[in-house]
Amino acid sequence: MTDWTETETSGQEPGSEHRVRLGFERETVTVALEQLVPLKILQQGVRESKKFTQIVSSIKAIGIVEAPAVAPDPKHPGKYFLLDGHLRIEALRQLAIPTVECLVANDDETYTYNKRVNRLPPVQEHRMIVRAIERGVTEAVIADALGLEVQSIRARFRLLDGICAEAADALKDTNCSMKVFDLLRRMTAFRQIEAADLMIGQNNFSVMFARALLAATPEEQLVPVSKKAGKPDAAGPTSQQITRMERELAALQTQVKSVEESYGIDNLHLTFARGYLGKLLANARIVRWLSLHRSEYLTEFQRIAEIESLGGLATPSAE
Repeated sequence: MTDWTETETSGQEPGSEHRVRLGFERETVTVALEQLVPLKILQQGVRESKKFTQIVSSIKAIGIVEAPAVAPDPKHPGKYFLLDGHLRIEALRQLAIPTVECLVANDDETYTYNKRVNRLPPVQEHRMIVRAIERGVTEAVIADALGLEVQSIRARFRLLDGICAEAADALKDTNCSMKVFDLLRRMTAFRQIEAADLMIGQNNFSVMFARALLAATPEEQLVPVSKKAGKPDAAGPTSQQITRMERELAALQTQVKSVEESYGIDNLHLTFARGYLGKLLANARIVRWLSLHRSEYLTEFQRIAEIESLGGLATPSAE
């Protein structure tokens, strides 16, 4: 990290210097797990989640990639508040690893770390796997590091087979599942682009929506199924089903219009509430008090503050 020096900035006399304060110490420290004081309560069932299993597998295969962030406890020398990396620390405990190398923060800010992390979308994950294999990393090593089966790594490697470049580029930052790409392969390139635009416009990347788009695709925009490939994995919808689907979509559009007037102000209120809770949770003293006296409130406040979209709750962060 670097101290940035500004000289001759607008509104300042030439020669005056302004140094930006470092967020972390330049050197990491090795800390025993017993010295760490967590400032976050892990949600129930998180240790059984797929994400936690992947973290354990990754640490077992290649070690800690992102060092946890800590801040010294001024009242108890030798103790550190754990600001970021609770799942990583829990994984280390499960693996019986006694110490960890940590970044030392210059303040006890607890909230902003994972809030600014962009999760890896499937297309970017595919490109990462392709690049790793091109550089000589074996599928078995990648599977071990990600906590996946080798067959799953091969499927991710072939994720964009049959997908046109324009559709892949449009979906590169979205959280489309692999099944969505399987459905897109059954469409022509032009229809793939249309379907990608519709999913982005509706902010809906579910398999159900992709199946609806496939069902509404004209026959001439479908990829012919060869005899070797066999029949599609599911029978196509009947005309009655398509008609019912169209009616349901029309009813849904009517419902959407009915809430448009109140949505804006409700969204504004919820955004302010989420931001206010975020500022509260950025204060380590408040977090410690809630942890000691109102732990149930702390859990709910953290869930609300970590909502990435007001359409639903955020998934547990990959620490």
